[in-house]
Amino acid sequence: MRFFKACLPVHLLRWLCIFLLIVIFSSCSENKTAVIWTDRSEFALYGDFFNSLQNQYKVSVRYVEFPLSQLGKSDIPDIIVASYLKSSTMDTTFRSLNNILGKNNLSRDTFYPRLLTMGSINRTQYLLPVSFNIPALVFSKDREIGFSNQFTIDFEEIKKLSQPFNRMTRGAYTRLGFSPLWNDNFLLTTAILSRASFRENSPLAWDANALERSMVFINNWTNGINTSAQADDDFAYKYFIEPLERLIQSGRILFSYMESSNLFILNEDIKRHLDFRWIMERDMIPVTEDSVYLGIPKGAKSQKAARAFIQWFFQVENQRLILEYSQSYRINESIFGICGGFAALSPVTEQIYPIFYPELLGRMPPSENFTIHNILPGNWVAIKERVVLPYLHDRARVESAIQTNSLERRLSDWMRLNR
Repeated sequence: MRFFKACLPVHLLRWLCIFLLIVIFSSCSENKTAVIWTDRSEFALYGDFFNSLQNQYKVSVRYVEFPLSQLGKSDIPDIIVASYLKSSTMDTTFRSLNNILGKNNLSRDTFYPRLLTMGSINRTQYLLPVSFNIPALVFSKDREIGFSNQFTIDFEEIKKLSQPFNRMTRGAYTRLGFSPLWNDNFLLTTAILSRASFRENSPLAWDANALERSMVFINNWTNGINTSAQADDDFAYKYFIEPLERLIQSGRILFSYMESSNLFILNEDIKRHLDFRWIMERDMIPVTEDSVYLGIPKGAKSQKAARAFIQWFFQVENQRLILEYSQSYRINESIFGICGGFAALSPVTEQIYPIFYPELLGRMPPSENFTIHNILPGNWVAIKERVVLPYLHDRARVESAIQTNSLERRLSDWMRLNR
């Protein structure tokens, strides 16, 4: 202190002491509880598990639908975990996570690389992938089907195997192998695999030619294999009073489209009789667009607690414990895996999931074929449900695009009504 008195004026010495007191006070009073906003209700269980294992930091989990839309309307959370976080401006919304990767064994190599890349801009990681899902074709184990591949199936093989299964009595189908019209999400998957390339652009853009090609492909499939869209719809109206998995078991249909998030939460008595192939077209397995990501928003106050939770959550062994914890509370009966999907940590999905889901043993999807969707608008869920899927539903049932309102017109009308 004598040194400071000799070298500094008294008023500067006072300000230095005040500054040191502020720093000391701030470090002592730092909030050790991180607030998490999430659209995944099961994350509350993960937070409770983290809190029960140690007492240095805590997390408080709050369910918030569409968390990004709520930023700026109330206090900023310390972590957001949700679908549809990726955007072209995520670098202005989230803090860099580069200094977390590589610490405490949190390695980039542990993540599926294509999923990780979607959370970065210019080599800066703003979001970490948590979970993802992919589409499958489901069928009965009891039926002899000559598949060409033990892991995947493409559209041509679906058509080839479906047609001989069809049976018609008095002009109406009593058995159908498969129809692309049974599930609007299958139509969306077909469009994506045809490179329709839906993407964010005030609010949405797409490759119109590729989208139309996919619908022509569906028309040809329906008319060539199942006679007509009307015959398909008549069959569905008559028989789809039962779940499709029941219709597979009874032999009414051969195949059903299902995403992994729904497939692996089927009742065990039903699942025991089912088998599956991952849908892959032109070496592409599409990752569904609702993949879950995690980020720290700018302005977060409890960064140390947030980083402590993230470093804990993304440890392979801890995700195994989370799966055990979920199983003990029977959460896994209604929610698949981590956050309703495959874990974005490849060792968890490839080595640990088969312990909890034995049907996955030796049946993991080839990750080098994963194709990741483009960045989508923040209101993609509403646009998809109210504009895109209704358009695909209608367009797939007519021969020409002029027989139904265009996607452009529908989007314009929806935007006008929702200003």
